[in-house]
Amino acid sequence: MSSTSPESHITVIDSKESLIPLLDSITSLAVEPPSLYINLEGIAVGRNGSISILSLHIAPTRETYLIDIHSLQKTAFSTTTASGNSLKNILESPTIPKVIFDIRNDSDALFNLFQISVDGIKDLYLMERAARNGSWETPSLTECVEKDRSRQISNKERTEWQKAKEDGRRVIASEKSGPFEVLNERPMKPEIIKYCQMDVLLFRSLYDIYSAAMRRKSHLHRWDSVLEETNDRIKESQNPLYDTHSDTKYFWWDDGSVCKRIYAWSDSIVGVAEAYEHAPDEDLSGLALQCYEDSLGDMDGFHEDDVKKPGRRQYNTDYSSTIPTL
Repeated sequence: MSSTSPESHITVIDSKESLIPLLDSITSLAVEPPSLYINLEGIAVGRNGSISILSLHIAPTRETYLIDIHSLQKTAFSTTTASGNSLKNILESPTIPKVIFDIRNDSDALFNLFQISVDGIKDLYLMERAARNGSWETPSLTECVEKDRSRQISNKERTEWQKAKEDGRRVIASEKSGPFEVLNERPMKPEIIKYCQMDVLLFRSLYDIYSAAMRRKSHLHRWDSVLEETNDRIKESQNPLYDTHSDTKYFWWDDGSVCKRIYAWSDSIVGVAEAYEHAPDEDLSGLALQCYEDSLGDMDGFHEDDVKKPGRRQYNTDYSSTIPTL
């Protein structure tokens, strides 16, 4: 059975019969910009916890689907259409982009609980950090939404988002059997349905904001770095020693990773120029230098003491040996 709210465009998927039409519709969606925006809700999401609901927002249709993992369990991922589509295949496909905020714990849960190795992931958490200059903060999704000043997210949308999150948190906190246990109650409470919907509803706006910032000439090298780090984090989350709720998860886009990426990106410019039998001209050299200078701008507000805090990788902050030479 599936239930749909015409006003809010939310559909709860809790049967194979209601899942199949959704699966068939996904493979025909556009891939640029991404069409699929995903979040997992559950109790201590990770290998030692559980997944209750997979929230899936489809941007072109403005529909949000709440797939009831608690009820369907493995059937949610193994159900296959006549054309061979399944949720497992979609999550593992490198050619179907999926936008998620911080893939690590979701990947940990999917891999260890359902043997799903995600691919094709665009991580909003990493995109936000790469698109931003100067701050060492590690933002939560709430901070990303509330602090956005791009006007991509309207005041009305932000207010509605905040209310839904507050209502959902209140219901979750008031559950007598324990926090988050309400996520497994069926039928789903209206506050939980709205809470899950709003988690993914603004992902498209955030994606547009961060991707636009990263398209700036001086930030071109960061796309590769985001993809590389995303894949590294997926592998990290699948490691037997990965601790889902550790306080020592390292920070990203620090001085070492910036210099490493600038150097590699500058190398690629030289490679392209040599492939066409042209030496790098002043424009290419200037572009690489500008990228390097902008990367140093990323370090504004950076203090050595910050790097020494638990969970942060430490690097030599002498940049003299890492300036690209063209």
